[in-house]
Amino acid sequence: MTYSYTQISQYLRCPRSYRYRYLDGWRERDTRAAMVFGHCFETALGAYFRREDPSEVLFKEWGAFRDTPFEYRKGDSWDRLVHQGVHLLEKFAQDNRVRISCPEKNLQVKIVRTLPGNNDFVSYIDAIGTLDGKHCLMDWKTTTSRYPEEPEGLLTLDPQLICYSWISGISEVALVVFVRKQLPEIQYLRASISEEQRLEFGRLVETTVGQVEMAQFPPHSGIRFPQNGCMSCPHLGLCLNNQHLIDANLIRRPGASDLDWLDELAD
Repeated sequence: MTYSYTQISQYLRCPRSYRYRYLDGWRERDTRAAMVFGHCFETALGAYFRREDPSEVLFKEWGAFRDTPFEYRKGDSWDRLVHQGVHLLEKFAQDNRVRISCPEKNLQVKIVRTLPGNNDFVSYIDAIGTLDGKHCLMDWKTTTSRYPEEPEGLLTLDPQLICYSWISGISEVALVVFVRKQLPEIQYLRASISEEQRLEFGRLVETTVGQVEMAQFPPHSGIRFPQNGCMSCPHLGLCLNNQHLIDANLIRRPGASDLDWLDELAD
């Protein structure tokens, strides 16, 4: 098996949801405009570091979805998103705080780590370069609201950055947040991940993989107001046996089986 941060975090959130997605083959429909736009924007960022025209690349990538019936947030539209994206790319170039040498090598960096039991853990790090002249790994985020910066040291608790530090061995990490709003804003947030944190994450991965291999997939109900984890879960329809929700939010990977043997093993 090959594992990733997304898989580990999904299992920790709800093991039953993990089974639906990674074993039974159900995956969320790409209906949210912001999610798809984020991928297009990251492609344009890569073009910037390769000394191509990032705005042209953004128009091309996002243009492929111009007539797609996405779900847009209130006030958003295809034109508004591309307008915000272009302004953020221009501001990023003007800031000139991030440098990536050899972008073919240091963008979307794939790192594989061998785990016990002949398993692998894979990560794709957005970039490895320098921020304000200091070497670090970087993760890009596009959002409509600022990330919190207080209290000091908050970013050291980000589990995805801890994961990337663990698999790469790089202690210095940074989050570059592209905030989509009327006046574009970019946050450059830094943190140092300790060796203890990396060791703890490694132990967490091994424990979680062990639970997966023992077919432990109990549901973690998230209905407890005001925290409604189940309400935002794309697999809610499967738990409720609601075909309308299933059809609206999910599609099934071709060739996926029901994996009834897992139920027998779990018993």
